[in-house]
Amino acid sequence: MKLDLFDFHLPEELIAQVPLKERDASRLMVLNKETGHFEHDLFKNILNYIQPGDCLVLNDTRVLPARLWGVKDDTGAKVEILLLKQRDGDVWETLAKPAKRIKEGTVVTFGDGKLKATCVGTLEHGGRLMEFSYEGIFLEVLESLGEMPLPPYIKEQLDDRERYQTVYSRESGSAAAPTAGLHFTEEILQQLKDKGVHIAFITLHVGLGTFRPVNVDNIEEHEMHAEFYQMSEGTAELLNQVRKQGGRIISVGTTSTRTLETIASRHNGTFVAESGWTDIFIYPGFEFKAIDGMITNFHLPKSSLIMLISALAGRENVLNAYEAAVKEKYRFFSFGDAMFII
Repeated sequence: MKLDLFDFHLPEELIAQVPLKERDASRLMVLNKETGHFEHDLFKNILNYIQPGDCLVLNDTRVLPARLWGVKDDTGAKVEILLLKQRDGDVWETLAKPAKRIKEGTVVTFGDGKLKATCVGTLEHGGRLMEFSYEGIFLEVLESLGEMPLPPYIKEQLDDRERYQTVYSRESGSAAAPTAGLHFTEEILQQLKDKGVHIAFITLHVGLGTFRPVNVDNIEEHEMHAEFYQMSEGTAELLNQVRKQGGRIISVGTTSTRTLETIASRHNGTFVAESGWTDIFIYPGFEFKAIDGMITNFHLPKSSLIMLISALAGRENVLNAYEAAVKEKYRFFSFGDAMFII
């Protein structure tokens, strides 16, 4: 299956650079995955498309302020460190810029000595293993010194860092936000509950590999990055109950989808409490075992994310909808508009 099959024209000015003033003010395209028919609406009207007995599955991960600016102790040169994944204790996999300045034994200081890091190893693709030292609680130090690691296609500064967090975020560990969830407000979630819609939470810590382009001509040769996920006993029981009673399981975002499909594919279509690492790659031909629909944002051409939604709704249906979205000037990517595939 060729990469070019997932290409489309996207004018750069449609890439949303800042979030809207109100989370639920974005537009909503509703796409029927069977017929390819789509209609235009507003996200605040999402309740009209979700029925009592359905279950909405949200990823409650929280983005770490993982971008740090520091200076090398030996030369005073400025460096940027981006936290990717925690290894053991205070050792993290990171990206360093400029990487050539960071060799084993190099010490970097951040925030007038509040935080220090020593390079203890090198990784593929220019990564560095950094061991941090500090007083107090690491996440609190990080909150005071770090910046949000916004995607590379967003050039504007983010005034309020909470706008790159979902209102239900609680499990710190992501290098990027599960952006389909950014549209939800506390009010919408309460209205859904009042309507009889079940709300379930899973956790998948999003890695920066989310933004890595697919660089192989034959997409089946693409290797996905691994991300940590977990599902609680309560969520597993709820999802199995919803399925048994004929309700629909609707995932919010590609991260929730990948978590649910990972677990369901390992357990013959049922859900169990478990945690682990997933590198599942979903593209057309994939047999869905977990979800009936999904809420997602508008994605990059030739990305693994547009391949995932093409697997659910059909490549031609998706590309037709995207062509209309471009024509109607929908806002794309992390701070952009939403699509509901049902």
